[in-house]
Amino acid sequence: MNDRITLAHGAGGTQTAELIDRVFKAHFSNPQFTADDAAVLETEAGKLAFSTDGFIVSPAFFPGGNIGKLSICGTVNDLSCMGARPLYLSCAFVIEEGFEMAKLEEIAAAMEKTAAQAGVRIVAGDTKVAGKGQVDGLFITTTGIGRIREGVSTSGAYAKPGDKVIVSGDIGRHGCTILLARNEFGIEADVTSDCAPLWANVEAMMDTTNDIHVIRDATRGGVGTVLYEIAEQSKVGIRLNTGSIPVQDGVRGVCGMLGLEPLYLACEGRLVIFAPADKADAIVAALRACPNSENAAVIGEVTDEMPGHVILRTEIGAETMLSRPTGELLPRIC
Repeated sequence: MNDRITLAHGAGGTQTAELIDRVFKAHFSNPQFTADDAAVLETEAGKLAFSTDGFIVSPAFFPGGNIGKLSICGTVNDLSCMGARPLYLSCAFVIEEGFEMAKLEEIAAAMEKTAAQAGVRIVAGDTKVAGKGQVDGLFITTTGIGRIREGVSTSGAYAKPGDKVIVSGDIGRHGCTILLARNEFGIEADVTSDCAPLWANVEAMMDTTNDIHVIRDATRGGVGTVLYEIAEQSKVGIRLNTGSIPVQDGVRGVCGMLGLEPLYLACEGRLVIFAPADKADAIVAALRACPNSENAAVIGEVTDEMPGHVILRTEIGAETMLSRPTGELLPRIC
C-alpha cells in the first residue's frame, strides 16, 4: 500500500477499501461500526443531544494533541455541555492527495484513544480525497449523539442574577499553543494545548447537583466571547474578578508580549459554568477532583446591572468593561 494518499484512495475501489481496513476499521472497530450505508443504534427512552462540528486546525499536529484528538474532544464536549453522555460519533475525512499515510494513522490512533477516554463509539464515517492544493492536508467533521441526563437542562439563556461564574481550569492555552506552533513571532514558551474530553468532569458536577444553569466550552473566541454570548442570551450582566481568573504563566507572558487578552484565546478543554451561589463550592470541589480541571475556580457572578455587558473588577477594586470581541483573533485554531 502507498505511503501517501492518492486520488485512488477516494475513488471507492480497491484502494479505498484498503485504506478503510488499514486505518479506520483498524482503529475504530466496535460492535456498531458499520460497512453499510448507516449504523443501526439502540438508545433508551429520553432526550437526545445531537451535534456536528468541522475541524481545520493549522498546524494539524501541535503540543498536546492533533486534529484527530481535537475532532473527538470538540463534539464530545459540545454534547457534554448539554448534560448529555456521549454515545456515538460519525466522522468524515477530506484528505489532500499526497498526505502521508503514517500521519493519517497517527491521527486515527489519537481519535481511537480519545474516544475510549470519553466512553464514546465511532460508528460510521466517510472518506474523500481532494486533489493537491484543494485541501490543506486534512479536514475532519465529526457528528455526535448523546443521551441527556434526566433532570438536567442547560442553556445560555438560563443564567440568573446571583449565579456564580466558574471556569474549570486555566484559560487560553489552546489558542496560545497554536499561535506558538505557527512560529510567526519567534517566541518560545512552555505551553501545551488543554485539549481534552470533558464528559467525566460534567458527570462529576451533575453527581453533585443538577441545579446547573449553563455549561459551555470556551473554544473559538475563548472565555470572553462565551461570557458575552451568555450575557446577551440571558439578558444579564456579568462581573468578573480578574485576580481569580486562572492563567498559566507561559500564556500570561505570551499575551503580555503580544498585547493579547487571555480571555479571548481559545480553550479546547475548559468549561464555563453558571450555577446558583450555594452550589458553587461543591461544583468547584467536584471539578478539582477530576483530571483536566484541577484548578477550577469561581471567577465572578451574574448581576441584573448592565445587561449584556461583562465588567472586570481589578485587584485594587476598580471596574472596567471588557471590550467586546471583534473579528477573528486567530483563525484556524480548531
